[in-house]
Amino acid sequence: MNLQKPYFVSSASKEAMQYKAKLEKQYGSFTTDECDVIVALGGDGFMLEAIKDDLNLNLPIFGLNFGSVGFLMNAVNDEHLMERINTSQSIDIAPLKMTATTSDNKVHTGIAINEVSLLRETRQAAKLKITIDNNTRLDELICDGILLSTPSGSTAYNLSAHGPILPINADVLALTPISAFRPRRWNGAIIESSSQVEFEILEAEKRPVSAVADNVEVRDVIKVAVVQDQEHKVKVLFDAKHSFEERILNEQFKF
Repeated sequence: MNLQKPYFVSSASKEAMQYKAKLEKQYGSFTTDECDVIVALGGDGFMLEAIKDDLNLNLPIFGLNFGSVGFLMNAVNDEHLMERINTSQSIDIAPLKMTATTSDNKVHTGIAINEVSLLRETRQAAKLKITIDNNTRLDELICDGILLSTPSGSTAYNLSAHGPILPINADVLALTPISAFRPRRWNGAIIESSSQVEFEILEAEKRPVSAVADNVEVRDVIKVAVVQDQEHKVKVLFDAKHSFEERILNEQFKF
């Protein structure tokens, strides 16, 4: 790679903003019309926002960790930033596109890099019907919720819900229930990334459900459709010495 014009964005934390000013002084302050790479300073949550905010720019993005976990980020150090970026590993991530219909028949859309999740809103368990590529796979799932995760998101909420860790380049998605009550022993499924998944909320008025695409929530949904958006892949950059594949592999051997 020969990337020379970084566009810096940062979270609202004082430390991230100060480091952003330092980098802009050192490497220049390019606009989105001029730049050839985005450098995001923050945590994983901010990285997800930055990816979605600049999705249409079709530019690679390199994250510097000023958060807690930093699974999507790279370490902050004083090594030559542009050299790190140009020798980094590039991973293509295709986001999920959520289309949610609410009880008032309004349609809302959202983009998710990690996962789309459906969550009960009250003490009542949710009742969901699951259809994949126009074939009903579960007539009724009684649960706290369910999520559909990309490979890059499989180590996040999906893993906490006891879902499988997916290799980053695998053309599959993880469908993982959250506290399933019936069928009690259903642990979810791994499906092709080209699948169209539809969730119908049963008894929606009595058992209200919200749908969340990463950090975008739509409440009182009655139907949710999710597909992977192959037309808007984003290139996320990782230090060559700390590849994303290695991070995912390490997660599978942690106890």
